[in-house]
Amino acid sequence: MSQPVTLCFDFGNTRLKCAVFEGDELRHVDVLPDASADTISKLLKQTKATHSLLSSVINHDYQVEINLKLATNFHLLNHQSKLPITTPVGKPETIGADRLALVSAATLLFPKQHNLVIGLGSCITYNFVNCFHEFIGGSISPGMEMRFKAMHQFTAKLPLVKADSNFPLIGYDTSTNMLSGVIVGVAAEIDGIVQRYAEKYSNFNVLLTGGDMPFFVPHIKSKIFADPYLMYKGLYAISKNNR
Repeated sequence: MSQPVTLCFDFGNTRLKCAVFEGDELRHVDVLPDASADTISKLLKQTKATHSLLSSVINHDYQVEINLKLATNFHLLNHQSKLPITTPVGKPETIGADRLALVSAATLLFPKQHNLVIGLGSCITYNFVNCFHEFIGGSISPGMEMRFKAMHQFTAKLPLVKADSNFPLIGYDTSTNMLSGVIVGVAAEIDGIVQRYAEKYSNFNVLLTGGDMPFFVPHIKSKIFADPYLMYKGLYAISKNNR
């Protein structure tokens, strides 16, 4: 008997992706050309999916949800989802679906431990879940591409720099100065925030993930657990919890 196929969609501000699970195994992650209902329908036919989950931080076409509901056992990730964590008392409906997935994955990988999960995407999110599986909160700062664009848009002469791992610490021209400033600067920001948490919590794990992760791993001094698929593992676990 073939294993059930689960599609976990991640509609982010920069990238649209879908992780395909066969049983409990992550088979591959596809980058979607767009978030149209037609694209989703084609993927459903190709994979013959039985289950699906959508995590979206954009204003997607509602027809996408309808198509997923008709074809699969579907769940839309939101603040009312059954999660392996509890959320802050404030306004849980304002918590990004991506952040819920990240802290859910952390508690599954490192249960009953303090975990700081750092997501490197359009924005950088710092997400802290304690040993009681309580998502305390964290912080948000501009992501790598946002910093490059800001320097270009709010100055008269600075160019729009494309991310590149090949640059010196001490830049020798405008582009390498900007690359060093953003990438080394973000790495220093991460180390600094980890140190602040260390002053408050004696023992915790630091998990790093997100599409921009490879640019920063070589420059971070803190001990980290890097997993590019952390988001999708969290989405899959939530999907199973809500069937």
